[in-house]
Amino acid sequence: MLLSSRRAAPLLFCLLAVTPWGFPQQPDQNPPNIRVSVDRVNVGVVVTDPHGRFVGGLHRQDFRIFDDGVEQPITDFLSIDEPGQVLLLVEAGPSVYFLEGGHLRAVHALLEGLSPGDRVAVVRYDQTAEGILDFTPDKRAAAGSLDQLRFNVGFGQLNLASSVTKVLDWLAKIPGKKSLVLLSTGVDTSPTDALQILLARLKRSDVRVLAISLAVGLRTPQEPQNKSQKKNPPATDKVQFNSQVLTQADQELSALAVASGGRSYFPTSTKDFSDVFDEIAQLIRHEYSLGFIPPSHDGRQHLIDIRVANQPDASTLRVDHRNGYIAPQ
Repeated sequence: MLLSSRRAAPLLFCLLAVTPWGFPQQPDQNPPNIRVSVDRVNVGVVVTDPHGRFVGGLHRQDFRIFDDGVEQPITDFLSIDEPGQVLLLVEAGPSVYFLEGGHLRAVHALLEGLSPGDRVAVVRYDQTAEGILDFTPDKRAAAGSLDQLRFNVGFGQLNLASSVTKVLDWLAKIPGKKSLVLLSTGVDTSPTDALQILLARLKRSDVRVLAISLAVGLRTPQEPQNKSQKKNPPATDKVQFNSQVLTQADQELSALAVASGGRSYFPTSTKDFSDVFDEIAQLIRHEYSLGFIPPSHDGRQHLIDIRVANQPDASTLRVDHRNGYIAPQ
């Protein structure tokens, strides 16, 4: 069971000393057991060949969509050339301090790999999500907002599920291809039902979650880099995350990715972070977006199957997408 019990006790974290950009404040419009009515289902799709190379140049007629085994007409189509929206959601938690910014420097591999027209926004979270940079195609501005982050030791909560839900509220108003790149330990102090509500929402959302674990500093104690650190070592021993907490954290990150048709990563070094961000940039840059009208309004979970047709090697291609959605009532 994923995070069956959560503790509301404060966790040590590192506040990002920046002036946040104000995303719109939205009331909770998605209480439990209520489905949001939609007139179409949007699905992000990534196609690769047997060697893992991305397949470009596909068109609407090259895809087929099946809802519970029944083929549906494709009503919306965006090729890989269409710009995407990428929101970076960064945890203001202990790992930010432990890694000494190494993972933030590695984000440059992601920014450099995106298409020129892709827009990037930066958001931090602890108790709640807080905007830092609004969507912009200026990758230098995005890099600058990350480079200028400063860390101060403090106390607070890490409400991961609640913060992702708030970000989905913001992204719901933005059309086109959308990816949420989540940098988080996965430790969550949200209310006990927040995760299950979020997972149900992600299954019907058009946002792909690409989750990167920041728990490397919690799994492997880092050696002091110089004499001054030996005399005054970082306060890593002030946060005690046992293996059970980290296992639950990893499970939550994986669950968020699976529910949205995304991917989860668990790097162990700064080089791993660079490789992960490079792969994510390629995923975002080579994503197709398909849409169809749900054939029924029964409030049930429907399975999605997307296939590539009209290609000589179609049977050998890998097609990655979310596996289902919850139909409106």
